[in-house]
Amino acid sequence: MTTEFQNIKLEKGHPIQNYFDETVLIHSIADKLIQVDINNDFQKFYNLFNQLATIEKRFERKENQLFPFLEKIGWTGPSQNMWSFHDIIRQIFRIVRQNIEEKNLISAQHNTELVVQNIYRLLEVEETVLFPNALEILSDDDWKVMRKGEDEIGWMLADAPPNFPSEPDYIHPSKDTEKRTDLIFDKKATHYDEGYMTVEQVNLLFKTLPIDLTYVDENDKVIFYNRGEERVFPRSAGIIGREVRFCHPPKSVDTVLKILEAFRKGEKNEASFWINYKDRLIYIRYFAVRNSAKEYKGVIEMSQDITDIKQIDGERRLLEWK
Repeated sequence: MTTEFQNIKLEKGHPIQNYFDETVLIHSIADKLIQVDINNDFQKFYNLFNQLATIEKRFERKENQLFPFLEKIGWTGPSQNMWSFHDIIRQIFRIVRQNIEEKNLISAQHNTELVVQNIYRLLEVEETVLFPNALEILSDDDWKVMRKGEDEIGWMLADAPPNFPSEPDYIHPSKDTEKRTDLIFDKKATHYDEGYMTVEQVNLLFKTLPIDLTYVDENDKVIFYNRGEERVFPRSAGIIGREVRFCHPPKSVDTVLKILEAFRKGEKNEASFWINYKDRLIYIRYFAVRNSAKEYKGVIEMSQDITDIKQIDGERRLLEWK
């Protein structure tokens, strides 16, 4: 293998790195192939020969991906000369297959040695002329576009190479602590504990949530509810500013007030109930709202129709979505 080949360092998945990885494989297959006695171990010879014949994928990638990019900048030599070299090797492969069909094993072995010799000559030209020059004259954008087109053709390699440029390693959101500085937010956006959103985005968020939310402040006044497409319980703008005691049926008011008092005193932080309402199972939960100093700032009431959720069984994973 040439010094030029050994000294070039490229990212995995780069088109030229893929050729390099195939070159290593080609040498391995070819070296084994020419040492096999076809008469004593025909099956091994035949298997290795078929593996080497997958070099056709390499030829097709060069002819349909690499060469066109080189032609665009005026280097037509590879298309005019190396393509002819490919065709010579293809022809020798066809001759060997014909030798095998005719049971002419002596000629098959001789012509196999000939095809290996031609492949080695081709690899040397690639490593000393084609690849180094291509790396020098083609841009990173050229290689990125080229790599996308290679998937349709394929490789000699058993496993497809990684994408180029490589995708970043997956980091679970809970462990992603890098603060990004290249984000641009709407000028009207407001900073929340984590992130920025406009009033419109906040309204869309609350409207899209598949739950009913009502916020009662520390003075027991309703200050917010979300307008979902399908609410569990009806709400209207008239509720804003109303005392929470007047937002529940008389028979349940005392219990609601006891919950709020327990929240205010810090005795409880959550209360949960579930009822049947219009033939649906409704899950109702109250959560105490406290600031960083643990001071009581009100309560969130959350209502959710869990009828369908309760019927869920087994699994349906994300990758099964259609």
